[in-house]
Formats: sequence, C-alpha cells, structure tokens
Amino acid sequence: MTRSTYPPAPEPLPVATVDSHCHLDIQRDGASLSVSEALAAAAAVGVTRVVQIGCDLDGARWAVDVARQHASVVAGVALHPNEAPQLAARGELASAWSQIERLVDDPLVRAVGETGLDHFRTGPDGRMAQEESFRWHIDLAKRTSKALVIHDRDAHEDVMRVLDDEGAPERVVFHCFSGDVSMARRCVERGWYLSFAGTVTFANATQLRKAALDVPLELMLVETDAPYLTPVPYRGRPNASYLVPLTVRALAKLHDVDVETLASATDLNATRVFRAWGEPTGS
Repeated sequence: MTRSTYPPAPEPLPVATVDSHCHLDIQRDGASLSVSEALAAAAAVGVTRVVQIGCDLDGARWAVDVARQHASVVAGVALHPNEAPQLAARGELASAWSQIERLVDDPLVRAVGETGLDHFRTGPDGRMAQEESFRWHIDLAKRTSKALVIHDRDAHEDVMRVLDDEGAPERVVFHCFSGDVSMARRCVERGWYLSFAGTVTFANATQLRKAALDVPLELMLVETDAPYLTPVPYRGRPNASYLVPLTVRALAKLHDVDVETLASATDLNATRVFRAWGEPTGS
C-alpha cells in the first residue's frame, strides 16, 4: 500500500456527514487504500457514510458487493454516459441495461447513477446512444423509486431538456454540480439536489461558488468523486472520502454558517435522498 501521495487528514468535523459520491474501486497515481482503510480514515474525521458509485457492469457489481460487506456503504449503479456509445457500437447496450436492472433490485442499491450526458469525452457520433441510455436510466429510476444521480459534463442544456422531456423521478441529484447560477436556480425550482465536490474550492471556480451560494442548504450534498477532484490545498493529489471536511468547511464559509450546520444539513439530505443506511429498503 502506498500512503505517501495521500494528503494528511484534516481536522475532524464536529458532527457526522456523508460522502455522497465516491469510487472506492478506482486507484490513482499508484496510491492505494483498501476499502476498510478508506472507510476507517473517513469515519475518523466524521465522514461516517458513503455512496459507492458503479459506472460500468463490473463497477456496478462491485458496488453492490462492497455495500453488502460494509454497513457504512450504499450503492448506486448505472452505465456511465461514456460507456453507452461503446456498448452500443458492440451491440451490447440492451444486454447491459438488463444487467443493471437486475442489480438495482438489491435493497442496498439506493440510486440509479451515475447516468447523464457528457459532451466533453463523447463526440457527436456517440451522443444519440448516450441520450438513449440516459432516458432509459431515468425510466428505471422512476420504476424502482430510486434516486437518479446525474453526470453532466458540458451538456447542461441537453441534460435539462431530457429531464423535462421524460419527467424527472422524485429524487434527482446533480453529481459534482458544474453549472452556473441560472442553472442552479432552475434545479432548485424543481426541488433537485446539487452535490458539490472539491471543485468548489478551486481558485478558478468563481462562477461555481456563486452558484453554490444560490443553493439552499436543504438541497445541498457534499461529495469527493474520489479519487478525483481533490480539494484545495491538495488539488492534484489522490482524493479519498476522509477529505470531505475540506469541502464542507469551504461551503460553510461561503454560506456564512458554522461547520456543524453545513455538515448536519448535508447529512440529513443524504438520508432523504438515499434513505437510511442499514435499512433494507428498495424505496
């Protein structure tokens, strides 16, 4: 195991909160923490629950398995938007959907996601398959009463269009929200949750911070997207759930509230979205 590239642990939070989106199965830059080590490090600083997101079939199966093994973990499963065009090109998209649908039935799967649109990594040739897959996942979330976790990269207007076309499920989360103030307000009007990652701490994220300031605490979540998007002052190093307190403190300062208030709000919101950890519920 390599620990040297991981940042030091921050000051613990005064109350517990949730990392609402992470990838415990992905390692970066040769750094490695076992699941048990990652969860223990997070718990030590007050991040007592996490949502493990699977982005392809292997990752989705892994997410379910790790949720079964650790009471502090629940799962989200889906085909990432950049997976859909590749599967479609091989004639495997419908089969992959069927396998995701079976996994969603597990009571420890609390979200369909991450799904959505990505115009950064997928060019015009793949966007039809990407949108078709997004629409299928929206329908799945509605049929199963699970939260919908959205990946939106350089595709804001198209994501909003598809959601409005299809009709959104009861609980919608914009993972690693990256829109502007106008988009944040549109999401808030619809009662959707916006999740903020370490990007909100970046020096060049002025517009994102303005958007975050427009989000009421009752619709805010916090995440790492670990091992990516490590908060300042450790940007560029591997991320892990134990670094959530850095983002919590940045958001608390932005909203001019104490850290306990921000952490408590995001903790409560995570339970509203993903339901109570440790309770075998499919809804």
